[in-house]
Parts: sequence; structure tokens; C-alpha cells
Amino acid sequence: MRARALAAVTAAILLGTGTAVPAAYAAPTATAAAHAVPGPVPCPKAPAPKVSRPPRPVPPPNVPADRVVGGERLDTPGLVVQDGAPAPPALTATSWLVADLDTGAVLGACGPHEYGTPASTQKLLLAATMLPRLDPKQVVTVTRGDLNIVRGSSAVGLLVGGKYTVETVWLGLLLNSGNEAANVLARLGGGADGVAGGVRAMNEEAHRLGARQTHAVTPSGLDGKGQFTSAYDLALIGRACFANPLFRRYTLTERTQIPAQPALKAGGFQIQNENQLIYRYPGALGGKTGFTELARHSYVGAAQRNGRRLVVTLLGAEGRPLRGWQQGAQLLDWGFSLPKDASVGRLVEPGELDAAEAAPDGSSAAPTPAATPEWRGPVGTALRRMADGDWTVIAPAAGLLALTVGVLAAVVVARRGRPRRVGRRRA
Repeated sequence: MRARALAAVTAAILLGTGTAVPAAYAAPTATAAAHAVPGPVPCPKAPAPKVSRPPRPVPPPNVPADRVVGGERLDTPGLVVQDGAPAPPALTATSWLVADLDTGAVLGACGPHEYGTPASTQKLLLAATMLPRLDPKQVVTVTRGDLNIVRGSSAVGLLVGGKYTVETVWLGLLLNSGNEAANVLARLGGGADGVAGGVRAMNEEAHRLGARQTHAVTPSGLDGKGQFTSAYDLALIGRACFANPLFRRYTLTERTQIPAQPALKAGGFQIQNENQLIYRYPGALGGKTGFTELARHSYVGAAQRNGRRLVVTLLGAEGRPLRGWQQGAQLLDWGFSLPKDASVGRLVEPGELDAAEAAPDGSSAAPTPAATPEWRGPVGTALRRMADGDWTVIAPAAGLLALTVGVLAAVVVARRGRPRRVGRRRA
């Protein structure tokens, strides 16, 4: 008993000082598991100021299958890191995750599948849903209903009756976190059902991406009853956004001009990107900030270093002693310090869970990617040369194809002369 207590104290001290955590403390051994019920490893926490905040909403019941999306090790309310990894930074965030944007490997996390409230990071789900659907050059007219937002919440300053390109509205959404911009885009992409249709499309997209713990109620992230997400889900959504070249350009834009509206006798004005990561973190790729009194601070950010691109997500943070983007920057530094093969799980691919559920055997294996053809033999050599742009082999290849077709035709004619067997077809 004393030995176990001493080990727990030692692990806590190591986590608090930033010393590498030995494997013995990072994961329970089989022997230890046989004698004690393992509990979650607590996440390093920074002291947070006491603030007056609304009571946290009651999250929906946990769905066991949703908590193991990406790997069984991610099913924890506590810390999950690779054995022997250096301790992650102490944060005020209630949950967080660091992943590789390109490979999808999850490098580490704290409560990755714990429910949280998204605030304006929900705008990334709107972007993942609507960016592929909307023409950035289309001109949209702002309606009075688009300005149906909470008084005092973030807004770009779009005017009722004003005419703006969709690209301008996207920049207003991602640079200035405009809630009226979110309504415009959701309405535009929601078809006949307007904003409600846009929110429905967002939830459908979340499901397709594998973000099964995410449910949108508002397109902007303004608090709504039953609106939740998780650090893992935000990483899936963020990864989908960063795969879009338009998003990558918008999220790195430092400032833009909102055009004047002569018909409304209103001048233009400039807005600036509120995500400080793009100004202060070398290699920053962009991201999204978020805050409401209920959700507290949320953040999604990404950066590249030495050929690696990492994404970080966090929920439920306080703005002191470090702001949300600064906590994200600390996690990025920690992630870049890990080996390139570090992994405690993975981000599932879009459509993967749907494909698994549709499989007859209920298999949860990832869909098999299309295999790269192996160019073997003379036919393979010709195909490879044609694929590389060398069409001088087209004549020999065509001759070979004609010969193959002729042989097959002869076989078919020969088989037609044989008597047919009558038998039952198997279902």
C-alpha cells in the first residue's frame, strides 16, 4: 500500500515539474492491474481564478461506442499520453487533444471524449459544411432575420439590406467571429428551410465526419440547449476545415475590408483577425477562438514545424493566467516535442464510421484505401509509361488489348455451344 502511494505521489510530482513520466507511471502494468482497479490519470491543471459562471449544462448520457471512436485508450476522463512521453503543460482547459493533421495520429489528450460546450469553435463545423456548397463570388443580401443574435455578442457589422460577396461573409465569420455572418451562411446553405436547414446540414456533416458527440443548435456557437461537442470531435472538424484551401486562406488572413454600402449611405471599414496565434506563433496555420459565459474559452489551432502539421483543440478553459490561444500554443510546443511516430489513437476518416455500420459483419475497420497499382511485367510497364505521359506505347498496348478481346470472344463463343446446367440461385 505504501509503495503504491509513493508511486502516485512521485507521478504527481513529475507531472507538475514537466519531467518525463516513466512508463511505469504512464500506464498500469498487468501485474498492478491484477491487484488494483486502475483509475484515470489526472490531467496537469493550472490554477484558475474563481469566476462567476452559469451552471454547466447536463450533458447527454455517454454512449460507450462513441467514447472509443479513434481507439480504446481515448475512453478516459483523464490524461492519455504515450508511455515515456514528457508531461504536457498544465492548463485550465477541462479537456484537450493534440493530433497530426496529415496522419491523423492522436499524440495525446485530456478527456478527449468528454462533453463540452463549443462556443464559437462551432463556426468551424459551419465552415466544414458550407464551404464546399457555397460560391465565394455569389452576392448575398443580409436580411433582418440574419441579425437575430444575442445583444452584445460578437458581430462583424453587416447591415440589413447590405449586399456582400459570400467570401466577405466568410472572412467576417472567421476573422471577427461574426454571429450574424454565421446566420447568413447557414441560411444560404440551408435551402428552403433557411437557418434551420443549415443547422441540420451541420449535424449531418458532423455525423459523416465521425463527430458523434457533436450536436449543433445554433450555427454560430451561441449557447443553445442540447448543444455539445468534444475535444476529439473538434479535431475531426478542424482537420476537415484545414483540408479545404479556401479555409486555409481565410483563416490566415490578417485583415480585410468590409465594403461600403452606397445604397444604405454606409461607409466601409476594416476588420482584423482575432486569432493571435497567426501573429505570434511561428508556423501558425490558423484556427478559431471561442467564448461564452457558459462555455468559457474554447480554441482550435494548427501549426507546422519541420514537415509536421499539428492541430490542437481545447474546451472549458479560463482566460487567466493564459488565454485560450496561448494554452493551445503550449500544447503545440508539447506535440512538436514528441517523436513523429507517437500515437495513443487516431482521427477517423470521413465516412469511416458510416461504412463500418453498413458492413454486414458490423466490422469497425477503416475502409481500405485504393491500393497503388504494382506495375509488373510488359503490360504493367506499358501502363506505367502511359501514366507517366509516354504515349509512344499506345500502339503496342492497343494491339495487345485487341488480342485479349479476341481471345475472350473466342472463349465466349465456345462456351455458348455447351448445354446449360439448371440449378438454384443462392441468396
